[in-house]
Amino acid sequence: MGSLFRSEEMTLCQLFLQSEAAYACVSELGELGLVQFRDLNPDVNVFQRKFVNEVRRCDEMERKLRYLEKEIKKDGIPMLDTGESPEAPQPREMIDLEATFEKLENELREVNQNAEALKRNFLELTELKHILRKTQVFFDEMADNQNEDEQAQLLGEEGVRASQPGQNLKLG
Repeated sequence: MGSLFRSEEMTLCQLFLQSEAAYACVSELGELGLVQFRDLNPDVNVFQRKFVNEVRRCDEMERKLRYLEKEIKKDGIPMLDTGESPEAPQPREMIDLEATFEKLENELREVNQNAEALKRNFLELTELKHILRKTQVFFDEMADNQNEDEQAQLLGEEGVRASQPGQNLKLG
């Protein structure tokens, strides 16, 4: 693969391609990395060009791939990097790639939403469990105090003190 340095010798060429062969020719030239394209219609608005829809589709697929890559790295899943650039897909393969990327993105977003919902539910249930434990301790203490009060009423103050562990009960 060559490089495009200022000092490197270059030749200006103009290519005329048939519409049907343009994609294949440009993708081959791009994979070689030995060409630089010049815009012969700089005054034409970007949105008025023939290929603007294809560029948008490619940008959208690239965005989906970046999202998938970010999620893969976030989960620590190892990815194989061969260091090679894959060949440009044919136009009919682009439709399948778009559908696959769309499906993967939607499934991953759904999984992330479900994981967030489960996390929220877990935290809420954990909080409720702690509240129930604290209220149980409170009610247990209240029941103990109530039992002591009932004993005091039945036995009187001396009877409660006498029934304490380690003391003898006086009847009399």
